[in-house]
Amino acid sequence: MKIQVSINGTEYVRDVAEHKTLLSFLRGVLGLTGTKGGCGAGECGACTVIMDGKAVKSCLILAAESDGATIETIEGEAAGSELSDIQKAFERHHAVQCGYCTPGMIMSVKDLLRRNPTPTRAQIIHGIEGNFCRCTGYEQIIEAVEELAGTRTTKGELDYV
Repeated sequence: MKIQVSINGTEYVRDVAEHKTLLSFLRGVLGLTGTKGGCGAGECGACTVIMDGKAVKSCLILAAESDGATIETIEGEAAGSELSDIQKAFERHHAVQCGYCTPGMIMSVKDLLRRNPTPTRAQIIHGIEGNFCRCTGYEQIIEAVEELAGTRTTKGELDYV
């Protein structure tokens, strides 16, 4: 089947098999490998992208379901070599370790901050709960989002603000 989709501002028209997931379409057909495959069951969040303004797990969506959609992936975050504000905050707070979860985590944070620009700590935790991170312990990620939201209430030893 032929689909048309806008990804990071670029229009694509491609033939896809009915069983191909959006994740495999992004990675295998378009070569957008920033979105990671993890569990394949929508549990880990590594494959999170934003589709039509909402964070979704791309391993659970068929590519055919994205026909006509507007999709944002991690490749659209930086402007050339200039990191986005979210990426910069993750860097400042050492919220990236192995980096495998980072693309999906950043997309979830972007979705959260669009819906709620000043989330509380509890809302941040709820907003990223569908993304697993085995390395950071989440604290650095939460602090990065609190900084972006202007809701930091405590200063940690890694606070550069």
